Amino acid sequence: MAGSLDVAAYVYPWDVVGDDAAAETIAGIGLDHAVVAAFYHATRAVTPRHPRHRVVVAEHSAAYLPVGTAWRQVLPPPQAWIDSEDAFGATAAALAAAGVPTHAWVVVDHVDAFDAPHVVNAYGDRYPWALCPSHEGVLEYAVGLAAVVAARTDVAGVEFEAAGWYGFDHLHEHDKVAGIPFSDDELYLMSLCFCDACHSEYQDSGIDARALRAAVRERLDTRFTASEPLVGGLPDADLAAAVLRMRTRVGDRLREAMVREVRTQRGADFPVLFHANPRPHRSTAFTGVDPATFAKDATGLVVNCWDGTTENVTLSTGHPAAVHAGLLGVRGMGAHPERLAGQAAAMRDAGASGIRLYHAGLASNADIEAMRALVLAIAGG
Repeated sequence: MAGSLDVAAYVYPWDVVGDDAAAETIAGIGLDHAVVAAFYHATRAVTPRHPRHRVVVAEHSAAYLPVGTAWRQVLPPPQAWIDSEDAFGATAAALAAAGVPTHAWVVVDHVDAFDAPHVVNAYGDRYPWALCPSHEGVLEYAVGLAAVVAARTDVAGVEFEAAGWYGFDHLHEHDKVAGIPFSDDELYLMSLCFCDACHSEYQDSGIDARALRAAVRERLDTRFTASEPLVGGLPDADLAAAVLRMRTRVGDRLREAMVREVRTQRGADFPVLFHANPRPHRSTAFTGVDPATFAKDATGLVVNCWDGTTENVTLSTGHPAAVHAGLLGVRGMGAHPERLAGQAAAMRDAGASGIRLYHAGLASNADIEAMRALVLAIAGG
């Protein structure tokens, strides 16, 4: 472990399968482990060092490992763009041969081309990229993901992304939604769900769903006619607090069920982490959580620190779950790799237990060198 910090980087299976040099390149960074996509959404990715391709198009949410007959009707279909029936396993084997353990990277409620209960906003618009965690079917789906990954002997830990509420913030294909810039409060209101299952959850929480929906639409309609984002969310503070409590309860229920499933198959020392935001109202891949009520048997949180600041680490510490800082290490995505070592040291000083580097497969050779320098600096510091 580099200087008391657990340092890992994200990897796609297509970064490694078919490239005999990839595992050694990743091992050369000096990581404690790699976090490899096991269930992932659609994407288009560059592969700067692969001998067979430069661009991979993952066409839909898919499994990169066999799911077995018990979960075949529940979980995403197998991928078809890597020449391997178990691309995750092939990646893990190559990394193990290079001395790098593998943790599974599992995207939960962010999906595409997937028939399941989705978030429905206050206007009745369905978000096909976001599963609604109020549904029992989505709970079963999430537990299935956890069960399949926990059963793998080549998995030394797991990170769950978008495990909870996912919403309007998600970028979509050829996005055309930037014409109306929303505040964080407005993004939250655009992400509130009003499906049948959420109506029941609202009712159980003493919330009038129809009145809430009307209030959300009134507030957003005001924004759609204004020239700038407006300050504040729902004007009724008690109602806003009750809604956030309901969503926190539903999100915690989903995460706790996933942790229980993992713990039934693996011991208490098996790392189970969730990508999270210490602001409970956020509905992004780093899902909003309340660190005070976060799943007690989980190992920790991975919080987004791509901007290089320690704020999310500071807001998340002081609770039983360990905090890991996610850092962006790809210059082409807006990172400053030459600052990585300093950022990692700042995260450690702020209370982080680990660093997660995004992303070893997408990184240029110069980015890889900056990641290696980060590990050396932490080890020496």
